[in-house]
Amino acid sequence: MAARPVPHRRARRRPVRAVLPPELRPDRAVVRRSAGSWTLQSTLHRHGLGPVAGVDEAGRGACAGPLVVAACVLRPGDAKRLDGLTDSKLLTPSAREEYYTLIRRRAQDLSVVVIPPEEVDRRGVHVANVEGMRRAVAGLATVPGYVLTDGFAVRGFGTPALAVPKGDQVAACVAAASVLAKVTRDRIMVALDAEFPQYGFAEHKGYCTPDHDEAMLANGPSRVHRYSFVNVRAARDGVRPPVVGYDEEGAEADLVDDDPIESGLGEDLAEGLVHNGALAVGTSEGSRGGVAP
Repeated sequence: MAARPVPHRRARRRPVRAVLPPELRPDRAVVRRSAGSWTLQSTLHRHGLGPVAGVDEAGRGACAGPLVVAACVLRPGDAKRLDGLTDSKLLTPSAREEYYTLIRRRAQDLSVVVIPPEEVDRRGVHVANVEGMRRAVAGLATVPGYVLTDGFAVRGFGTPALAVPKGDQVAACVAAASVLAKVTRDRIMVALDAEFPQYGFAEHKGYCTPDHDEAMLANGPSRVHRYSFVNVRAARDGVRPPVVGYDEEGAEADLVDDDPIESGLGEDLAEGLVHNGALAVGTSEGSRGGVAP
């Protein structure tokens, strides 16, 4: 019996991209990292792609307290007024407070989203973080022409976006969002320390430090802990968590179950608190600060 001939499959042709004639092409923008943290924003503005919003979060690696995400649009001419602005983790607490006040006074637009621990547990840290970024940008009074994110790409802003490696050190608007998120979250954790003094939230801000693990083991986790973290579940069960290494903020990636819980993805996103430049909070220094009534 003769073998059946193999049908010839025609190769699919890729669609031909339309190429503009040279006289209609925009000038190519070259941005060098060494040019300073305002260069990327200024370049986008110069090419008609402003206003530029930076987005960043605080509390991703913490096992207690909320995840806070901020979006910020800086005025193009404020480079001198915000000289020295960089990643919030590289600033001293007092410097963060000063920049926080200055950013809130000088920013063209800002939005801060507070995502409670139960939502972080339900959605997973990464999904909650991405949704928080989208909500923060949506909370801006003006739709930005471009969005810069720190480190990884995020879709769904409804506007062009660019992932910037070490964005909080490279792009001033991302650094500003970093400061807004960090100071807001630190103040919330200081307020929680007054309610739960046994955990030391004012010191470690809810991150996974050895002292925090010991406090959870002695007292059990509280309602503001994230039960998607391995060490929190271990403390709940009265088991000492495994000894791991901690980074400068006390965060340990291996302690968190970062798989998104799919059943929560279709629920209403309004459970997180969205503040468009109107979050009244106290100081993050010491244990007397906190969220103002």
